[in-house]
Amino acid sequence: MKSLLLAGAMMLATGTACLADSLYWVVGNRATNSCPIVTKNPVIDGDIWFGDGPYKSMADAKLARSTIGACPKDDPSDKDDDGETR
Repeated sequence: MKSLLLAGAMMLATGTACLADSLYWVVGNRATNSCPIVTKNPVIDGDIWFGDGPYKSMADAKLARSTIGACPKDDPSDKDDDGETR
């Protein structure tokens, strides 16, 4: 019974570590005057002046970015090659 509990705990720890890769942050970048979405926890230093998150999905991060007043409303990273918004 103890080995079964130990195996379950190991699977839970491994699964949690795998989910950590799918987090998103909204970052304010002064140098580019943009708010990119990144997948690593940002270091607030130099041109990076704020980081908001983590968010569990890209859609949640995009929604959050649209509500942040410091972020430009027309983000070029949301446009396709032909200039249309995704």
